[in-house]
Amino acid sequence: MSASVEFSEKTGNATATAAGAGAFAKPRPEDAFLLVDNVSMRFGGVTAVNELEMAIPRGGIVGLIGPNGAGKTTAFNVISGFYKPQEGRVVFNGRDVTGLPPHRICAAGMARTFQNIRLSHNMSALENVMVGCQVRRKYPWWMAPLGLPMFTREEQRIHDKAMALIERLSLVQYMHEKASSLPYGAQRRLEIARALATEPSFLLLDEPAAGMNPQESVELMHFIGHIRDEFDLTILLIEHDMKVVMGVCRYIWVMEYGTLIAEGEPAAIRSNPEVIKAYLGEDMVQQHA
Repeated sequence: MSASVEFSEKTGNATATAAGAGAFAKPRPEDAFLLVDNVSMRFGGVTAVNELEMAIPRGGIVGLIGPNGAGKTTAFNVISGFYKPQEGRVVFNGRDVTGLPPHRICAAGMARTFQNIRLSHNMSALENVMVGCQVRRKYPWWMAPLGLPMFTREEQRIHDKAMALIERLSLVQYMHEKASSLPYGAQRRLEIARALATEPSFLLLDEPAAGMNPQESVELMHFIGHIRDEFDLTILLIEHDMKVVMGVCRYIWVMEYGTLIAEGEPAAIRSNPEVIKAYLGEDMVQQHA
């Protein structure tokens, strides 16, 4: 009898809809859309990420998983420019972006959400999405006092773009409400809408299913697949809900104590002894050996 983490529970048709069929084509490092090359991040004497390597192809939906404290969010922070690694490099779309500040990485086409939702809570849902649109503003802010027609047209374009995203993510009923007053699931969708407003080609989702019930998690799997297709995205997600990870991701990297312990397609990760040990303990592996 072989052991497996809860990963093997069925998730309906979400796998086929979101992740697509066929084997995952892992790219060569030089062909990767996002390359994390031997990255290490330390805080004092603690190594949060140790020699991490990932090669993600364009158009994929992939996952980064591991127990609490494994270093996943630190890896996200390095990739998105919040931390500068002591070693290694991050190459995005052929460009070395290691150490660039977050706003420049965002302008290059990478957007993210956060484990703890970070919205402008005193602004309306619509205003939050309009903030994301500012990344692609065509005219500078200082034109506002001049009342130039081009600036007025730009403001209307931003408003219309934000409204389209509000509608696409089913947030119309909340668009004039403060972000802080929205239900938890709506806040999650709003954060994704704001990220999409930056017109990314690469989207990092940090625990998007957190706080969701099982039905909402299944809907999320379909949603992630749909936005990948509709917005032509490559998506990397961190998630503790293994049914979501196994249902939507084509390829998975597993971290423990800052180190990569496994990688592969979902079927291989489900029964990997090192992964089972990381989540359930060595006794569980021996019991089912």
